[in-house]
Amino acid sequence: MAAAIDPKIAEREIVVSRAIDGPRRLVFQAFTEARHLAQWFGPNGFTLTTNAFAFRPGGEWVFTMHGPDGTDFPSWVQWQEIVPPERLMYRQGAKPGDPDAFHTTITLVEEGGQTRITLRGLFNTKAQRDEVVEKFGALEGGRQTLDRLAAYAPTLAAGGN
Repeated sequence: MAAAIDPKIAEREIVVSRAIDGPRRLVFQAFTEARHLAQWFGPNGFTLTTNAFAFRPGGEWVFTMHGPDGTDFPSWVQWQEIVPPERLMYRQGAKPGDPDAFHTTITLVEEGGQTRITLRGLFNTKAQRDEVVEKFGALEGGRQTLDRLAAYAPTLAAGGN
């Protein structure tokens, strides 16, 4: 029997999931280097510039998301847990010490020749969660990001850069 989801957590969380063609070791690889992330991370029309990248627990990824309208969004990730090729956990905000930073857990599960990737973003409050969904379109942005990852995965499978 599945464990019940705590409603106090569920109301502060967004969850986006998608099956991606390819083994999870390749899907996981897409997170391991800034050059890979630059190819797919973010919603449609967004690009990013990485300023620092240390893929290890406690390491940071500092980058700027560039919106299609020219707006820049400073971003910071601190990797908290890296379990190849099944799970990543990190804290994300605009910068270190951001009081609005939130936690993300990414799980990758093999499903035949595909990988089921699930993103779970846990926010500090329900109001914060609601704001990122309503004001910034976080659910649709998450779906678009995973679609971009799915489009990029064959490049990794072909051994491309």
